[in-house]
Amino acid sequence: MTLHLPESGGLKVKRKVVRSVTDRVRSRFNAAAAEVGANDLWQRIELGFAVCGNETGFVDRQMDEISRFVERLALAEVVDVRAEIINLKDMAWAPAAKPPWED
Repeated sequence: MTLHLPESGGLKVKRKVVRSVTDRVRSRFNAAAAEVGANDLWQRIELGFAVCGNETGFVDRQMDEISRFVERLALAEVVDVRAEIINLKDMAWAPAAKPPWED
């Protein structure tokens, strides 16, 4: 998620907004949240969020709710949102054999 902070007078103001958004998202959604880019730019915030679940629909809804929540906070303008869902069953390194309890 990319945010724009037009009134930012420095990195201190930006860090306060980043901290507020990430703490609130972690608390409300039990999701991982971190600043993932544009660390030295005053007016640009790039955040990454991660949600785990056993249903794609649940994960997709959680990510949509996080996006809407950050927009409603109105601490910065949301300018871009990108999402990627990774299904571990499709990963090459995922175990192919059934666990013994599924026999």
